[in-house]
Amino acid sequence: MSNVIALDDLTLADGELFHDHKGTAAPMPVPLAPLADTHGHLTSFREHDPAMALVRAALAGVRLLVVPIDPIDDIPRRWESVPALLSWLDEQIETAREALAECTERGFVPPAFEGYDAPELLDNVRIVAGAHPYGAGTFDDDVMARLRELLASPRCVGVGEFGLDYGPSSTVPYPVQEEVFRAHLRLAKELGMPVQLHIRDAANDVRCGAHRDAARILEEEGVPEAGCDLHCFTSGVRVLESFTRLDCRIAFGGALTFMRSDDIREAATICAERYLLTETDSPYMAPVPLRGEECEPAMVAFTAAMIADVREKGGRGSRQETYDALWRNACALFGR
Repeated sequence: MSNVIALDDLTLADGELFHDHKGTAAPMPVPLAPLADTHGHLTSFREHDPAMALVRAALAGVRLLVVPIDPIDDIPRRWESVPALLSWLDEQIETAREALAECTERGFVPPAFEGYDAPELLDNVRIVAGAHPYGAGTFDDDVMARLRELLASPRCVGVGEFGLDYGPSSTVPYPVQEEVFRAHLRLAKELGMPVQLHIRDAANDVRCGAHRDAARILEEEGVPEAGCDLHCFTSGVRVLESFTRLDCRIAFGGALTFMRSDDIREAATICAERYLLTETDSPYMAPVPLRGEECEPAMVAFTAAMIADVREKGGRGSRQETYDALWRNACALFGR
């Protein structure tokens, strides 16, 4: 591997890990506990190299990354088979190991977390597998076979993302989405796995129709005993409470840091500690101060810091307590 990779591709030439679109350094918050990105699309980057994104994540303090894999969108559109995709992921991790070792030689090392039994990130890259609701209209026996093959991988820790999308980009009829939603829930319960949900309401839907329907389906089918994660939470307290009463975890991402996201920050402040999770949904919705950049798992550091800040200001515990809870909750749900 070329010595150029570790510094140039990792933007560490000035000793800073993050830079905005103008090249200005954005100092990283110091994490008070190991970080977890419970939903980062390593397969969807347009600008970042996946292996280098893993290195940056390790240098930022990420110790758990959960990568969602779609048996429709990823296979066979991008990879010809499940083994081909899993082999690709293994290759990215091995390339990252080489680059991280080179970074260490240059004096760039991941933060140490004394007192935590946290594996190194490159030993803790996991996957979940599920059909995004955009693809629900083509969910058939072949897709189910690929899904089961993915779920049998030793890296797999859950079923997802799947759910309901009533947004303008979705063309799949609602009843079809609901049928596939139920199929995933039943599969997760059969396999004893947690689920990761994608729920998006239609624009300006004050009734929160997709969230309302998802809560109804969860009540009817039953939430898997292994757990449930409401991925990419961008709603307020009312939606939060409708899912936490079902014992669902709530995953906050970069949207929480946006200027106009007071409702999301309020929800993160009020949320019971045991339900808190962090994610990036990379490559989408990079957090402030990197908004507009392609998001990557390392950027979960900014979201975790803001959650800790707003909860401390709201009297919901110290920053250290929030960091501890974010790590503990991620490990409890996906750290098997």
